[in-house]
This record gives sequence, structure tokens and C-alpha cells, in this order.
Amino acid sequence: MADTTLERLQTHLADRYAFERELGRGGMATVFLARDIKHDRKVAVKVLHPDLSASIGGERFEREIRVAGRLQHPHILGMYDSGVSDGLLYYVMPFVEGESLRDRLDREGQLSVEDALQITLEVADALEYAHKQQVIHRDIKPENVLLSGGHALVADFGIARAVEDGAQQLTQTGMALGTPTYMAPEQGMGEKVGVTADIYSLGCMLFEMLAGEPPFSGKNASAILAKHVMEQVPSLRIIRQSVPEEVEYAIFCSLGKSPADRPQSAAAFAALLVAAPMPAGATSTRMMTMRHTTARRTNSGMTSAFGVAAPMPVPLWKRPMVLAIALLVLAGGGFGAYKLTAGGKPVPLADSGGLSKKRIAVLYFQTGDSLATLADGLTEALIENLNTIPSLAVISAGGVGQYRGNDSIPPEDIGKALNAGTLVKGTLDQQGDKIRVSIRLLDGNSGVDFGDPKSFTVDGRNFAAVRDSTVTEVATLIRERIGGEVLLKEQRRATSNNDAWLLVQRAERLRKQAAATKGDSALLIRAQADTLLAQAETLDPKWPDPIIGRARLAYETSRRNADPLEAKAPIDAGLAHINRALALQPQDPNALELRGNLQYWRYLVKVDAEKEKQSALLTAARADLEKATELNPNQAGAWASLSHLYYAIPEVSPRDIYRAAEKAWEADAFLSNAQVVLNRLILASYDTEEWTTATRWCDEMQRRYPASSQAPRCKLYLETSKKKEWDVPLAWKLADSITAMAPKPQQRFERFKSDLLVAAVLARAGLGDSAKRVVDRSRGNPDIDPNLELPQFAAFVGALRGDTTTALADLKTYLSKSDDRRKALAAYPGWWYRPIAETPGFKKLLAN
Repeated sequence: MADTTLERLQTHLADRYAFERELGRGGMATVFLARDIKHDRKVAVKVLHPDLSASIGGERFEREIRVAGRLQHPHILGMYDSGVSDGLLYYVMPFVEGESLRDRLDREGQLSVEDALQITLEVADALEYAHKQQVIHRDIKPENVLLSGGHALVADFGIARAVEDGAQQLTQTGMALGTPTYMAPEQGMGEKVGVTADIYSLGCMLFEMLAGEPPFSGKNASAILAKHVMEQVPSLRIIRQSVPEEVEYAIFCSLGKSPADRPQSAAAFAALLVAAPMPAGATSTRMMTMRHTTARRTNSGMTSAFGVAAPMPVPLWKRPMVLAIALLVLAGGGFGAYKLTAGGKPVPLADSGGLSKKRIAVLYFQTGDSLATLADGLTEALIENLNTIPSLAVISAGGVGQYRGNDSIPPEDIGKALNAGTLVKGTLDQQGDKIRVSIRLLDGNSGVDFGDPKSFTVDGRNFAAVRDSTVTEVATLIRERIGGEVLLKEQRRATSNNDAWLLVQRAERLRKQAAATKGDSALLIRAQADTLLAQAETLDPKWPDPIIGRARLAYETSRRNADPLEAKAPIDAGLAHINRALALQPQDPNALELRGNLQYWRYLVKVDAEKEKQSALLTAARADLEKATELNPNQAGAWASLSHLYYAIPEVSPRDIYRAAEKAWEADAFLSNAQVVLNRLILASYDTEEWTTATRWCDEMQRRYPASSQAPRCKLYLETSKKKEWDVPLAWKLADSITAMAPKPQQRFERFKSDLLVAAVLARAGLGDSAKRVVDRSRGNPDIDPNLELPQFAAFVGALRGDTTTALADLKTYLSKSDDRRKALAAYPGWWYRPIAETPGFKKLLAN
């Protein structure tokens, strides 16, 4: 046939192309090498087989090929010409010196991780561009990816739909459609095809580049298609352990059976791959190439959808003194005890002669890449289990996480930094189908080993056995060291299903990745984590951890901003998940804490406008959070949330707020929102005139978070307190620091607010006229202060100066913004306005 086709082309196109030889042949077309006579250049002429040409027809072919001809991209093989000659459909492309990806795979089998990622990212770049032009390839496979000059070029854009339509008419006559090795399930079943079909095919191709074989194979097309539809994707890392876990997971996502379960764009798929660690040994040239590919993708708008920053939370002023500088939404990670922040108990700071040996830090276990997920999950399970021992104080995962993967810091330095007298270090080593676990206990004071290391071997196919054996052995070692009873409490139901446990660990790693990712890409990563957790729940429906994990992902998604319309759906989803978890274990403090946070966040963003529903939400959230602390007095996250929620309840005193924040800090000083908790401790003690205590917490803020504006701010607030001497120069210096550290859009507001606090110091120091001049120039305007927050500070200065009329006028302006402010001030007037509290004007303001 090829000779006949070539002769027909030579006869009818002789004035335009000088045909030399056949380059290759497939099920749909034959490619010939030719010379473009007019332009004197080599070209590749692809000619559809005669039966297919007849079925498609020239008009349909020209329509589709015209679309492809408009595509101009560095990784898309362009098109010079097309047409119909003697009934044959053809199109002309540049002749590329190099080889196809199929040629290279046939020669090498597996590609390096570095090369496979580069090729995939370049193909994804091309697909994203084409998809934005409303062009779907429909036939991504190694044969259609050409390699030249170290880069990938995608061929055959734009004709697949015409070929597909024509071929469907020929299947009944016996013409083969070709292997569906890379075909998405919906495409193989003749359903509507979207951009995710190309992503599925690209995922299959990446799998083959790394594994040396495609994910599904079979004796015939029907058998392969059935596997695409029915079978799970095989584990790539079992075949090749050097493949990064993030890459394997990206492939799993791309090969979702339903289009809705895959990344919804080539950009989203590429984002997952870019997030993977750079392969060890990658050459500087290759790394630069991958970076340039990513940069081009960003500049062309490929990742622009991921760059939407969440707006600053809108303050919800409640208490005039405390909340004036509080963060008035729950800080990220407010759900604090589950996984990341299972904290310890308050213990004496040190035994005689050093750090307390009962304060324990379990450092992240070290291992190779193949066991990294197991090592992380084992470390966090060990922390969670040891935390149930009443006599111990265990540093949370949030505290030890900063030392993960860093073996260069001396143990004694870690001990001092974490205030931990006992360190637990461990390693995991793969030995065939066994895992060897080695454990060491070190003295946090000196860094030396306490006794001999402990090693044991367990079945590497049974993760539950690895977990339980490690927990038992560490508990035994600790008991031998510190004496007394070290008894593990009965834990909530765990799972014995290896696959379910591993899925949860992988999902947790993705959740952490999402927490460190900005914009819409975090949503995608959370969606992928949710898919893993859903699979884990299916494998073990009675294990609550996957369900709690899904609820937490929904909660974190809802926290993107304070828009009630956007928050409603993820909040509802989270509540549905957490209620299922509580149906399994009604007394689970982690689940109760999360449900409380979901309800409280729904209250804060006012998803429900009706006051009755708002009141019910606040009551329910408080009940869940308090119940969580009753079940586990060291439920740090629940205490942290309560220390904020109590602001919304007028009858709760600042001392109760302080107690809740103190409990959170004692349970876990490394809570993910520890800085916010520390700030509440400062504010609550300031509000109750506990100056010594407030100073102590302010010093701790300076020590722990010296780069935060909260450090100079708390010092400035303390300068406004009752003391014998006031340092005006220091107050101005602190105000300058606060302003300089503020984000640029907020600097003018922070300048005015800080200057008003300096005015309070001036008034305290007897410089009333100077204080008035500062107030007069610091009142701001609606653009700077749309929430009317500055007048409350001005009223404070007026009260200190004895200018009752001005103070009441400023206070009236502040209260005019919201009746909630009046109610809060009436419930707890505080000490700022004590000089005017007994005046008729003040009482009238609070009464109205």
C-alpha cells in the first residue's frame, strides 16, 4: 500500500514536494520524508490511509487541521501545509532530527526520573496552551512525542477528533483503532472527551517512562480497556523505589477513573510534579531547563489561577482592650491536637541539675526514601501514644518537626531548645521483606546515649506490627530510664489494614504540603489528599482517622477567606464527615475539637445570618470544645480555640480567657498557632492588670518570635500601663518598629494606632498637651480606618488626660460601628475607661 500511496503522492504533488522515502507507518497513517521544493527544506508528510481518508472526508479534515495550524508553541510540532491529493488526506510538518519517545523507550526501557519529569512538564506545557485554545489532542502517546535537542515536541495536534470520528465508522469493517494503552476510560467507551483525557494519557506515558512498561497491558484492546476502567493503578514505587513519592502520587491522581477525580488542567498536573523533590544527581543544565519550563509556564498564565492570595481577615472587634490587637479569626491550624500537635503536660522546668527527664522529644525517625512515609507516620503515632502517659510531657510533632531531616544539630542543643531532658531517636532499615527498627534514648542535657540502643526486626508487610512494637519498646526504655509507671492508655481504635494506614500517612503529607502552598493549587492538593482518605475509609470503614482527616481538609479549605458563600460548602462537608466519625467514637476528643472549630468558624464568617442560628452555633461550638478538654485536659487545640471563642461570650471574664490560653500553651507550646495563643496570654493578663505576668509573656514573645510585630507591640502596650516611670523615647522607638514591620498596605493604619498608644504613654507621663497633639494628627480617615478602630485608642488617651468630653465623643464614634461593641463594653468595661466610667455620659453610651 505504501508504494501505491507514495506513487500517488509523487504524481499529484510533484510540483511542491520531492518525496524521498517512508519514515514510518502506523494504524492510521504513513509518514514520508520529502523536500519542500519552494522553500528548500526537509519536511515530513503524513498521509492518512485511504479507507480512513474516504471516511473522514476532505471538508471535515480541513476544518480540524485549520485549528491545529493556529497552534504556535515551543513544544508543539508546527504545521506547514495540508490538503487532499487524489483522495488522500495529508498534512506537512517540519522534519525533526532526532527520535520519538517510543524509539527511546524501546532502546532504554526506563528513563531517569530527571528526564521523565522534564519531558512530562514540556508536554504538559504544550497541552495547557492547546487546551486554552479549545484544542484537545486525544492521542497523547510516546509515538506522538518527538525528542530533539534535549526537548520534547508534541505532534498530531488537531486531527485526532477527525480521525476518531472517521475511524468509528470503520470499526465495523475491521479497521483497527490502535491500542488503547494510553486511552482514558471515558474515551475508550465512546463518551464525551475533555481536557482530563489528555492528562490521563500523559499520566500513562509518565508511568511508562519510569516503570519501563505502561500501567495496563493485555492480550487485546478490549482487555486493556477493561483494565483502564476496572483495575487500580499498580504501585510505581514497588517497581522502582527511587521514584519520589510525590511523583507517584501525581501519577495516581492523573489516572483517576472519573474525569472529576483527575487534575482539572495540565497546569494543575504540572504543579504536582514541580512540587516533587529535584532528583538526586540532576545536572545543573537539566535543573535550569526544568526551572525555565516552569517559569515559562508561569509567565504564559499557566499557573496564574494558583496565585490568588486570600484577603486579610476582617477584624471582629469585641473587647476594646484585648481584641484591639488580637487576631480575630482562628489561626490556621486551630484544630490542634490531631496529628500535628498532640502536646505534653505541664511539668517542672527542670530536675535538679538540668532539664526534666520526664519531658520527652521524639525526633523524626530517619530512613531512606522508600520508607519515608512509614517513618513519618510512625514518629507521629509514637508521639500520640506516649502523650497518653500521665507522668510524661511529650513535645508535639510541631515542636520536633523543625529538626526533621537535619542531623547536624547536636542533641544537647535540641534538648535545650525544646526544654526536653530525654530525646528519642530512631532509624528504619529495609532488609528484604523485614524492617529493622533501631531506637536510642539520649540525655537532653548532655547529648550522650542513655544505656545501649535497642534494635528489633518486624514484618515489613505489617505496618501495625511495626507501629505497636516500636511504641512498646520505647515505653519500656523510658520506664527503665526514669522509673515508675509508664503505662500506655488504650488508644482509639487503630487499623490493621496496611493499605489504609499508608493511605492516611500519604494524605497527611499532602495536607502539610497544601498548608505550605498558596492559591488554588492548595485546593487541588487537598482534593487529592481527600481522595486518598476516601480510599482508606473504604478499606476500613470503622477506622475514624480517615474520616477525621477528610473533615480537617474541609475545614482548612473553608478557611481560605471569610467569605460566607465560599465557606459554606466546605464547612457543611466537614460537619458531615465529622458527624460520621463521632458516630463511630462519640468520645473522641479530636473529633469533638474539630466539630467545635467547624461550628465556630461558621459562626465567625456568619454563614447563617439569623441571630437564633448564630447563637445556637456558638453554644454548640463551645460545648464541643469544652467536652474535648474534659476528655483530654491536654487537648491544646481545643483550649486555643476556646481562648478565642470566649471573647464572643460577654459573661466570660478575661481570667477565663487567660486560663484557656494558658492551658493551650502548657499542653503544647509548639502548637501551630502558638504565637496567637501567646498573644492572647499577653492581652488577657494586660486586660486584668496583671502587669508582671503580661511582662513575662511579652518577654517570651520576644524570645520566640523576634521578627513578629507582636514583640514590640506588646512592649508598647505595657508602656501604657500603671507604672512609676514611663519611657517616652522607648515608646516612639517601639512605634517605629511596629510600623516598619507591618505589611505595606497596613503601614499607615499601624502608624496612627501606634502613635495613639504613644500618646497614652505621654498622658501617663504628665505630658497631656503633647498627647493631645499626637491624637489630633492620628485620627485617620475612612480610607485608613474603615472599621473605626482608632477612636477607641483616642478615647483611652482622652480618659487618661481627664478630657471627659473628648473621650466620650471618641468612644461614641467607636461604638457607632456595631452594637456588639456596646454590648461587649457594657459586659466588661475594663480599666482603659475607668476615669470616666462613673460619668453619666459613659453610662448613657452603654445603656443605648
